[in-house]
Amino acid sequence: MEESFIRINKALRPLSWLYGLGVGLRNLLFETGVLKSRAYGVPVIAVGNITVGGTGKTPHVEYLVRLLKQRMKVAVLSRGYKRKSRGFVLATSETTMRELGDEAFQMKQKFKDVTVAVDKKRTHGIDTLMSSPETSDTDVVLLDDAFQHRYVKPGVNILLVDYHRLIINDELLPAGRLREPLKAKDRADVVIVTKCPKTLSPMDFRVLTKQMDLFAYQQLYFTTIDYEPLRPFYPNDAQPTVSIDGQNVLLLSGIASPEKMRLDIEGAFSPASLTPMAFGDHHNFSKRDIRRINEAFAALPEPRLIVTTEKDAARLTGAEGLSDEARRRLYLLPIRISFMLDGDRQFDEYIKRYVLANSKNSILAKKKDRSKAGADKEKTGKPTTISFK
Repeated sequence: MEESFIRINKALRPLSWLYGLGVGLRNLLFETGVLKSRAYGVPVIAVGNITVGGTGKTPHVEYLVRLLKQRMKVAVLSRGYKRKSRGFVLATSETTMRELGDEAFQMKQKFKDVTVAVDKKRTHGIDTLMSSPETSDTDVVLLDDAFQHRYVKPGVNILLVDYHRLIINDELLPAGRLREPLKAKDRADVVIVTKCPKTLSPMDFRVLTKQMDLFAYQQLYFTTIDYEPLRPFYPNDAQPTVSIDGQNVLLLSGIASPEKMRLDIEGAFSPASLTPMAFGDHHNFSKRDIRRINEAFAALPEPRLIVTTEKDAARLTGAEGLSDEARRRLYLLPIRISFMLDGDRQFDEYIKRYVLANSKNSILAKKKDRSKAGADKEKTGKPTTISFK
């Protein structure tokens, strides 16, 4: 097993106890019906966590988008963390990162044919999506970072757990990084342990499964990160295709776990050297930051590159002052998640089955399909079948 990144501040445990009382009271109000959770007539899948910091929500939502978008109209609804707008915003080709937040902006840039919207109040966001003429034909809503948004009752609740920050070993804020007590995992229909090393043994999986201690109704999966080829941030100015191998790399990041990313890159590639330049999570780059980037990059020996994440690239969009050399050598390192133990087959089927069975038109569609099937059978003597493939 690899190193855990959990650090507990024991001196703050009394404050964690008080924090836990507040969170426990809120959850009790939902469980007793004092605070109401709303279900919807459209399939809703929530992806989130119960910890502070990144667990890989965006690449997992992207996985769901790729899985579903070929057969149905998908809408991704995020809160738009650190955006400069308010209320409901529907992303268009002209909507800026400042209006959407970095994660939603990244999603829209990647999936231009998918509806992307932001709204801090998810119930209002779903209501707006389903009532607006341009988005009322949405077939499924994906809620990004919504495990704790209990005013919505999703049909599938997916809890992500970072392998390097297992919730079973963590504690409540502020002593630890948990935003809810461990028993909150009981609300999940699916639990995914993310960022797993590719070297996990069968025994490691068995130990993790036992440690997570899930109920029979919950499904457990394991995913790992795959790095895709570098992509130039400024395609018109970039060098020909390059690799991280053999390069002196300035690793530019404003994410929750920069140290983990550094270790991953050193394990997956062979850079000549790697110089981390880390900013806070969701950091908005200032002119002073750009000057620092130019200076740090200029100090590296040749051959050299700047490598950053897609999320950071979203926040660099529109930033001015990068040197010509930095512009030519600035590359994104895209990531995707992949399921381990062939879990993608079971997971994909589970999601497809839920979406099809709970489509907003499922009752009418089934009646229509039965009528059509009967007519086809009378004509051909054979029943018809419907396939997701």
